[in-house]
Amino acid sequence: MEKQDRRDAIAAYKARKNEGGVFCIRNTVTGRALLNWAVDLKGSENRFAFAQMTDLCADNALRDDWKQYGCKAFAFEVLESIKQKETQTDKEFRDDVQTLYALWQEKLAGQELY
Repeated sequence: MEKQDRRDAIAAYKARKNEGGVFCIRNTVTGRALLNWAVDLKGSENRFAFAQMTDLCADNALRDDWKQYGCKAFAFEVLESIKQKETQTDKEFRDDVQTLYALWQEKLAGQELY
């Protein structure tokens, strides 16, 4: 890749607007779920897919069940996503995603979570 092409690719990556939100990693055997949030949902999904592919635990809270049931017993689920607005700073976007996470914590309060 030539230097200018590389610079253009980096600039395009930095200019893209993030899609963040709330997701869970659900144990399909027990029904328990790990609720989490990210300002880059696609990155979180890719990390989970890599963890499954390499059979390395995706999160320490899941470690015991990951060993007991195996990596294929877990599924990545996006619960709600939002896109970063053009005028929104990274901090404002992070705050919005965290607020969304708090709403989902209330919504799932009765369920068994990790």
